[in-house]
Amino acid sequence: MIEINGRCALVTGASRGIGYGAAVFLAKKGCNLILQGRTEEHLEKVITEVRSLGVEAYSAPCELSDLADVERMLEYIDSLGVRVDIVLNNAGVQIAYRNEYIKTPVSDYEESFKINTIAPMMIVYHFLPRMEEAGFGRIVNTTSGIRREPQQAGYSASKAALDKVTMDLASVYDGSDICINLTDPGWCRTDLGGPSAPNSPESSLPGVVVGAFIDDRRSGRCLAASYFYGMTLEAAVEHAAELPSYLGSFD
Repeated sequence: MIEINGRCALVTGASRGIGYGAAVFLAKKGCNLILQGRTEEHLEKVITEVRSLGVEAYSAPCELSDLADVERMLEYIDSLGVRVDIVLNNAGVQIAYRNEYIKTPVSDYEESFKINTIAPMMIVYHFLPRMEEAGFGRIVNTTSGIRREPQQAGYSASKAALDKVTMDLASVYDGSDICINLTDPGWCRTDLGGPSAPNSPESSLPGVVVGAFIDDRRSGRCLAASYFYGMTLEAAVEHAAELPSYLGSFD
Protein backbone atom coordinates (compact mmCIF):
# COMPACT_ATOMS: atom_id res chain seq x y z
CA MET A 1 0.00 0.00 0.00
CA ILE A 2 1.41 3.39 -0.96
CA GLU A 3 1.85 6.23 1.51
CA ILE A 4 -0.19 9.32 0.59
CA ASN A 5 0.84 11.49 3.51
CA GLY A 6 1.97 14.81 2.03
CA ARG A 7 0.67 14.04 -1.47
CA CYS A 8 -2.19 16.01 -3.00
CA ALA A 9 -5.52 14.78 -4.36
CA LEU A 10 -8.17 16.53 -6.43
CA VAL A 11 -11.63 15.31 -5.44
CA THR A 12 -14.63 16.43 -7.48
CA GLY A 13 -18.10 16.47 -6.01
CA ALA A 14 -16.53 16.92 -2.57
CA SER A 15 -19.16 19.14 -0.98
CA ARG A 16 -21.49 16.29 -0.02
CA GLY A 17 -22.24 12.59 -0.11
CA ILE A 18 -19.62 10.15 -1.35
CA GLY A 19 -17.14 12.83 -2.39
CA TYR A 20 -17.32 14.42 1.05
CA GLY A 21 -16.61 11.08 2.71
CA ALA A 22 -13.73 10.38 0.33
CA ALA A 23 -12.17 13.77 1.05
CA VAL A 24 -12.31 13.26 4.81
CA PHE A 25 -10.93 9.72 4.46
CA LEU A 26 -7.92 10.98 2.48
CA ALA A 27 -7.34 13.85 4.90
CA LYS A 28 -7.17 11.40 7.78
CA LYS A 29 -4.32 9.71 5.90
CA GLY A 30 -2.45 13.01 5.65
CA CYS A 31 -3.30 13.78 2.03
CA ASN A 32 -3.55 17.43 1.04
CA LEU A 33 -6.64 18.25 -0.97
CA ILE A 34 -8.07 20.34 -3.76
CA LEU A 35 -11.84 20.08 -3.52
CA GLN A 36 -14.36 20.83 -6.25
CA GLY A 37 -17.99 21.70 -5.65
CA ARG A 38 -20.43 23.91 -7.45
CA THR A 39 -19.92 26.94 -5.20
CA GLU A 40 -17.54 28.23 -2.55
CA GLU A 41 -20.39 28.15 -0.04
CA HIS A 42 -21.09 24.48 -0.70
CA LEU A 43 -17.45 23.66 0.04
CA GLU A 44 -17.08 25.60 3.29
CA LYS A 45 -18.02 22.71 5.59
CA VAL A 46 -15.74 20.09 4.07
CA ILE A 47 -12.83 22.54 3.76
CA THR A 48 -13.14 23.39 7.46
CA GLU A 49 -13.33 19.74 8.44
CA VAL A 50 -10.34 18.52 6.47
CA ARG A 51 -8.17 21.45 7.53
CA SER A 52 -8.97 20.58 11.14
CA LEU A 53 -7.30 17.23 10.44
CA GLY A 54 -4.02 19.00 9.75
CA VAL A 55 -3.83 18.95 5.96
CA GLU A 56 -3.67 21.72 3.39
CA ALA A 57 -6.94 22.15 1.53
CA TYR A 58 -7.92 24.39 -1.37
CA SER A 59 -11.41 25.19 -2.57
CA ALA A 60 -11.95 24.92 -6.34
CA PRO A 61 -15.59 25.82 -7.06
CA CYS A 62 -16.66 24.96 -10.59
CA GLU A 63 -19.81 24.29 -12.54
CA LEU A 64 -18.84 21.14 -14.41
CA SER A 65 -21.59 21.56 -17.00
CA ASP A 66 -19.81 24.75 -18.10
CA LEU A 67 -16.72 23.49 -19.91
CA ALA A 68 -15.19 26.96 -19.97
CA ASP A 69 -15.51 26.99 -16.19
CA VAL A 70 -13.75 23.63 -16.06
CA GLU A 71 -10.84 25.18 -17.99
CA ARG A 72 -10.83 28.12 -15.56
CA MET A 73 -10.73 25.73 -12.59
CA LEU A 74 -7.77 23.86 -14.07
CA GLU A 75 -5.91 27.13 -14.62
CA TYR A 76 -6.61 28.09 -11.00
CA ILE A 77 -5.29 24.74 -9.75
CA ASP A 78 -2.13 25.24 -11.83
CA SER A 79 -1.68 28.65 -10.22
CA LEU A 80 -1.53 27.04 -6.78
CA GLY A 81 1.82 25.51 -7.65
CA VAL A 82 0.76 22.19 -6.13
CA ARG A 83 1.45 18.86 -7.83
CA VAL A 84 -1.71 16.78 -8.13
CA ASP A 85 -0.82 13.12 -7.53
CA ILE A 86 -4.33 11.68 -7.24
CA VAL A 87 -7.56 12.45 -9.09
CA LEU A 88 -10.88 11.15 -7.81
CA ASN A 89 -13.52 12.08 -10.37
CA ASN A 90 -16.50 11.55 -8.11
CA ALA A 91 -18.89 14.28 -9.28
CA GLY A 92 -21.83 13.23 -11.41
CA VAL A 93 -25.40 14.07 -12.24
CA GLN A 94 -28.55 12.08 -12.91
CA ILE A 95 -30.75 14.49 -14.84
CA ALA A 96 -34.12 12.78 -14.52
CA TYR A 97 -35.96 9.48 -14.32
CA ARG A 98 -38.13 9.32 -17.45
CA ASN A 99 -41.05 6.93 -17.17
CA GLU A 100 -41.93 7.95 -20.73
CA TYR A 101 -38.43 7.09 -21.86
CA ILE A 102 -39.22 7.25 -25.56
CA LYS A 103 -39.69 10.99 -24.97
CA THR A 104 -36.23 11.42 -23.46
CA PRO A 105 -35.10 14.92 -24.52
CA VAL A 106 -31.78 15.60 -26.19
CA SER A 107 -30.85 17.84 -23.26
CA ASP A 108 -30.65 14.78 -20.97
CA TYR A 109 -27.78 13.49 -23.06
CA GLU A 110 -26.12 16.87 -23.51
CA GLU A 111 -26.01 17.72 -19.80
CA SER A 112 -25.16 14.19 -18.70
CA PHE A 113 -22.24 13.87 -21.10
CA LYS A 114 -20.80 17.25 -20.17
CA ILE A 115 -20.76 16.50 -16.45
CA ASN A 116 -20.29 12.72 -16.38
CA THR A 117 -17.93 12.19 -19.32
CA ILE A 118 -16.38 15.29 -20.81
CA ALA A 119 -15.50 17.25 -17.65
CA PRO A 120 -13.83 14.31 -15.88
CA MET A 121 -11.81 13.47 -18.97
CA MET A 122 -10.75 17.10 -19.36
CA ILE A 123 -9.41 16.85 -15.83
CA VAL A 124 -7.65 13.54 -16.53
CA TYR A 125 -6.02 14.80 -19.72
CA HIS A 126 -4.87 17.94 -17.93
CA PHE A 127 -3.01 16.18 -15.13
CA LEU A 128 -1.65 13.13 -16.97
CA PRO A 129 1.40 14.92 -18.45
CA ARG A 130 2.37 16.11 -14.97
CA MET A 131 1.94 12.61 -13.59
CA GLU A 132 4.17 11.30 -16.38
CA GLU A 133 6.86 13.82 -15.47
CA ALA A 134 6.67 12.78 -11.82
CA GLY A 135 6.49 9.07 -12.64
CA PHE A 136 3.49 8.64 -10.36
CA GLY A 137 -0.27 9.10 -10.48
CA ARG A 138 -3.56 7.61 -9.42
CA ILE A 139 -6.78 8.29 -11.33
CA VAL A 140 -10.12 6.87 -10.26
CA ASN A 141 -13.21 7.64 -12.34
CA THR A 142 -16.63 6.91 -10.86
CA THR A 143 -18.92 4.68 -12.88
CA SER A 144 -22.39 3.26 -12.27
CA GLY A 145 -23.85 -0.22 -12.17
CA ILE A 146 -27.15 0.87 -13.76
CA ARG A 147 -28.26 -1.56 -16.44
CA ARG A 148 -31.46 -2.11 -18.42
CA GLU A 149 -33.09 1.15 -17.34
CA PRO A 150 -33.97 3.24 -20.39
CA GLN A 151 -35.61 5.62 -17.93
CA GLN A 152 -32.11 6.87 -17.10
CA ALA A 153 -30.70 6.86 -20.62
CA GLY A 154 -28.67 10.06 -20.44
CA TYR A 155 -27.03 9.07 -17.18
CA SER A 156 -26.28 5.45 -18.08
CA ALA A 157 -25.00 6.32 -21.55
CA SER A 158 -22.66 8.99 -20.21
CA LYS A 159 -21.27 6.58 -17.61
CA ALA A 160 -20.82 3.88 -20.24
CA ALA A 161 -18.87 6.37 -22.34
CA LEU A 162 -16.71 7.24 -19.32
CA ASP A 163 -16.04 3.53 -18.78
CA LYS A 164 -14.88 3.14 -22.38
CA VAL A 165 -12.52 6.09 -22.54
CA THR A 166 -11.15 5.26 -19.08
CA MET A 167 -10.36 1.68 -20.06
CA ASP A 168 -8.84 2.77 -23.37
CA LEU A 169 -6.54 5.12 -21.49
CA ALA A 170 -5.83 2.51 -18.82
CA SER A 171 -4.52 0.15 -21.50
CA VAL A 172 -1.75 2.63 -22.30
CA TYR A 173 -0.64 3.10 -18.69
CA ASP A 174 -1.07 -0.45 -17.41
CA GLY A 175 2.21 -1.62 -15.90
CA SER A 176 3.35 1.89 -15.02
CA ASP A 177 3.08 3.72 -11.71
CA ILE A 178 0.24 5.76 -13.15
CA CYS A 179 -2.78 3.62 -12.27
CA ILE A 180 -6.10 4.38 -13.94
CA ASN A 181 -9.17 2.55 -12.68
CA LEU A 182 -12.91 2.83 -12.21
CA THR A 183 -14.96 2.65 -9.04
CA ASP A 184 -18.65 1.97 -8.56
CA PRO A 185 -19.91 3.28 -5.20
CA GLY A 186 -23.19 1.39 -5.48
CA TRP A 187 -26.66 2.81 -5.00
CA CYS A 188 -26.32 5.11 -2.01
CA ARG A 189 -28.60 7.52 -0.21
CA THR A 190 -27.16 10.73 -1.66
CA ASP A 191 -28.70 13.64 -3.53
CA LEU A 192 -28.07 11.68 -6.72
CA GLY A 193 -29.14 8.26 -5.42
CA GLY A 194 -32.20 9.52 -3.56
CA PRO A 195 -33.65 8.59 -0.16
CA SER A 196 -34.83 5.12 -1.23
CA ALA A 197 -31.35 3.81 -2.02
CA PRO A 198 -30.42 0.72 0.04
CA ASN A 199 -26.91 1.82 1.01
CA SER A 200 -25.52 4.61 3.16
CA PRO A 201 -22.80 6.88 1.71
CA GLU A 202 -20.45 5.42 4.32
CA SER A 203 -20.76 2.00 2.67
CA SER A 204 -18.78 3.34 -0.29
CA LEU A 205 -15.61 3.44 1.83
CA PRO A 206 -12.92 2.28 1.50
CA GLY A 207 -13.95 1.10 -1.98
CA VAL A 208 -14.12 4.48 -3.70
CA VAL A 209 -10.67 5.48 -2.48
CA VAL A 210 -8.78 2.17 -2.66
CA GLY A 211 -7.56 3.08 -6.15
CA ALA A 212 -5.53 5.89 -4.59
CA PHE A 213 -3.59 3.43 -2.42
CA ILE A 214 -2.89 0.49 -4.73
CA ASP A 215 0.76 -0.30 -5.38
CA ASP A 216 0.69 -3.05 -8.02
CA ARG A 217 1.02 -0.89 -11.16
CA ARG A 218 -2.20 -2.30 -12.59
CA SER A 219 -4.85 -0.34 -14.43
CA GLY A 220 -8.18 -1.25 -15.95
CA ARG A 221 -10.14 -2.57 -12.98
CA CYS A 222 -13.55 -1.65 -11.61
CA LEU A 223 -13.03 -1.29 -7.86
CA ALA A 224 -16.67 -1.71 -6.83
CA ALA A 225 -17.31 -0.43 -3.32
CA SER A 226 -19.58 -3.33 -2.39
CA TYR A 227 -16.65 -5.73 -2.76
CA PHE A 228 -14.62 -3.88 -0.13
CA TYR A 229 -17.38 -3.04 2.34
CA GLY A 230 -16.34 -3.77 5.92
CA MET A 231 -12.64 -4.21 5.08
CA THR A 232 -9.79 -2.23 6.50
CA LEU A 233 -7.92 -0.14 3.96
CA GLU A 234 -4.97 -2.51 4.16
CA ALA A 235 -7.18 -5.52 3.42
CA ALA A 236 -8.93 -3.61 0.62
CA VAL A 237 -5.61 -2.89 -1.10
CA GLU A 238 -4.66 -6.57 -0.88
CA HIS A 239 -7.99 -7.68 -2.32
CA ALA A 240 -7.83 -5.07 -5.10
CA ALA A 241 -4.73 -6.85 -6.38
CA GLU A 242 -6.84 -9.99 -6.88
CA LEU A 243 -9.45 -8.33 -9.07
CA PRO A 244 -9.32 -8.92 -12.83
CA SER A 245 -8.54 -6.22 -15.33
CA TYR A 246 -11.26 -5.48 -17.87
CA LEU A 247 -8.83 -4.28 -20.51
CA GLY A 248 -9.25 -7.45 -22.54
CA SER A 249 -13.00 -6.87 -22.70
CA PHE A 250 -12.42 -3.85 -24.93
CA ASP A 251 -10.13 -5.49 -27.48
